[in-house]
Amino acid sequence: MSTKSRTRSKTRLSRALGIPLTPKAAKGFEKRPYAPGEHGRTKRKTDSDYAVRLREKQRLRAQYGIREKQLRIAFNEARRADGLTGENLVELLEMRLDAVLVRAAIARTTAQARQMIVHRHIIVDGQRVDRPSFRVKPGQLVGVHQRSEGMEPFQVAAAGGHVDLLPKTPAYLEVELDKLQVRLVRRPKRAEVPVTCEVQLVVEYYAAR
Repeated sequence: MSTKSRTRSKTRLSRALGIPLTPKAAKGFEKRPYAPGEHGRTKRKTDSDYAVRLREKQRLRAQYGIREKQLRIAFNEARRADGLTGENLVELLEMRLDAVLVRAAIARTTAQARQMIVHRHIIVDGQRVDRPSFRVKPGQLVGVHQRSEGMEPFQVAAAGGHVDLLPKTPAYLEVELDKLQVRLVRRPKRAEVPVTCEVQLVVEYYAAR
């Protein structure tokens, strides 16, 4: 799929789910804040409880750009941990390496973050990591490999090119953008995570399956 097609697809998905998934999709969403298709402007019939829970689960999945299997694994881990399952789930997803890069404004989108990681440009505590799902632990330092720092996407990021397009950096991260570095200071708290989701509905969706 071409970059243009992916952007168009993200914009349609944003409108279907009622949330902007990328900075470009956000602009399209402002112009057409209704669902795609010929019936997008018409008022929807009342959704069933199942449909509401399903859409909320799809919203969460789309914001992290992960597969159903990955979300289910994270949910099962969140359920086993102490505390509220829904909050645990978001906190675990937020510690993914690709999510950390986006929150730090080193990457503009999750797709770009994933590409950076898979192409082995990203290091954690000095070691290359090529898995977007890698769980960053509190205290770990994420950065860009020295040989990759001169590449255009990283130069744009270091100059603050994505800062105004993304949510404000959350307090659980310490970012030195000019050095292309971010440290996870502590585990995120759900209330601080800039994700639009009624997490209890996601829990109810999985509990019923």
